[in-house]
Amino acid sequence: MAIPEHVAHLRSRVGTDLLWMPGVTGVVLRDDGRLLLGRRADSGRWALLSGILDPGEEPARGFAREVLEESAVVVEVVGLVSLTTTPVIVYPNGDRTQYLDAFFLARAVSDEAAERAQVNDDESLAIGWFSVDDLPDVPPSVSSRIAEALDFAREPGPTRFV
Repeated sequence: MAIPEHVAHLRSRVGTDLLWMPGVTGVVLRDDGRLLLGRRADSGRWALLSGILDPGEEPARGFAREVLEESAVVVEVVGLVSLTTTPVIVYPNGDRTQYLDAFFLARAVSDEAAERAQVNDDESLAIGWFSVDDLPDVPPSVSSRIAEALDFAREPGPTRFV
């Protein structure tokens, strides 16, 4: 996976020290209720699509951009489900990062947009639509976030701040 240019620039100055980064993650739904997952190139695990915001980028737009870049699917962000902080992540190269993560619910803008789902960059090994009742093996953290987004979809309310 390529490191964004602005992050590489920061890393050239701070090395592997902890970086605080703005991240975006979300559940993307089709009209038939299936959700979009990507099989990550770095871990081989199925996960929600996610990414890092570009400097000055609005979070909802950034999530829509990440989905398009990773899966070729055009989405509309429906709502902000939660705003949380991740644990510190240590990457194989020693880089340490912690994310302020904006977690969104989004939908594919059309069946045609949904059908275009494909691996669209080097961050994923596979992209697919899955029924909530027939998910591939995902980590518990992904399952809980899916449940949180589906609860929000059923009864949108105030954004949850944890």
